[in-house]
This record gives sequence, C-alpha cells and structure tokens, in this order.
Amino acid sequence: MQRRVPIPTLVWTFAPYIIVSVAHVMFLTTGSPLAGPTKIALMPLLALPVIALARRIAPRGAIVLILAALLFSWLGDSVGAFFPTAPELPLMLGFFGIAHLAYIALFARYLARRRMPWWALVFAAWWLGMVLALGPHTGDLLIAVAVYGIVLGATAAFATRCHPAAMVGGVFFLVSDTILAFRLFLPDAVSPWGSAVIMLTYTLGQGLIVAGALLALTRKKAS
Repeated sequence: MQRRVPIPTLVWTFAPYIIVSVAHVMFLTTGSPLAGPTKIALMPLLALPVIALARRIAPRGAIVLILAALLFSWLGDSVGAFFPTAPELPLMLGFFGIAHLAYIALFARYLARRRMPWWALVFAAWWLGMVLALGPHTGDLLIAVAVYGIVLGATAAFATRCHPAAMVGGVFFLVSDTILAFRLFLPDAVSPWGSAVIMLTYTLGQGLIVAGALLALTRKKAS
C-alpha cells in the first residue's frame, strides 16, 4: 500500500529555502548587501527537497524537468553575477523562458489531473493587456518580451490542471513577473517596495510549484 509523503516531512525539507527566502525579502527592504548572495542561494536550496525525496519521486523524468526548471531559474536569477558583461535582460528572458518550458512540460506530462478550466482564458487576456500596456516601452525587446509572456502565461494556465499548490504557485510566478515587467519598462508605476514584492511573490511561486509537484509525485510505503 502507498500513501503520500506527510506534509511535515516536506516542510522540513523546504525549511532552508523558506528561511533564506524570508531573509532575502527582509534584506531587500533594508537595502542590505546580503540581498545579492541570498538571491543566488534560493534555487539551489529549493532543489534540496527534490534531491532529498528523489527516491520517492515517480516517474523519474519528472525529476529532470523540475531540476531543469530550477537550474535555468537560478541562471536567470544570477545573470548579473555570473555574466556581468552580457546584456542582462535578454539573457534573463532566455533563461527564465527555458525554465517555464520545463515547467509546462512537467505540468502537461506528469502533473495534469484535470482539464484546463475555462477561466484559464484570463491568462490570454493578461498577455494581451501586458503587450498593449508595455509594448510601446519595450523597444527592440518587444518580440522577446511578447514571446516570454506567452510561456509565462502558459505556465500559469497549465498549472491550473495540477495540484492546487502548483496552481497557486503558477499564479504567484505570473504576478511576480508582471510587477517586474512594469518596474523594468514603466518604473514610475511601481512603488519603492517593488523589489521586495517581486521577490516575495517569486519565492512563493517557485516554492509552491515545487511543493505541489512533490505532493503529486512522491509516495512512501505505509507501515
């Protein structure tokens, strides 16, 4: 007989990520120099629960997709530190675009438990609204931003077919990148607290997506 891994077990494996996420948001609000290093640490720490529970995850291909999404998210988070001479925004869009494609594949192939609800059309409306609002301000990046918006919206849409935690995580991820887009292209529309809110919703989004995936994919033997 099989049953899901208990929630407390997942909480313990997520503890380092949760602690550093909270610390990172606090460092952002205070302007601490530790905000940079803690940001770079986030995705490796989020990979810890996946690695810790890898023997219980089935099918195994899901592990590859989760870790790929986290790897490219980590690279996107770390563009400024790892590639200081490269154009930051295009590279960030590319890395996160790949991360979203990995999440979409994970949701569609391994986590889907229901049909996509009709209200997921809101994400198409969101994309259209973002293009209309930000398009005139994106310059040469219009196509890149529009394509990234498609994969971001698709991640949130496909997450609606999955565990509720992953679904909520997909929405938080979309909210985070929406605020980030306005901060990049219409900075006057974002409050001074924008960076902290972006990272709060980002860490919640990523954490809930991974938690939802692990809740759906992990099993343990019942005693």
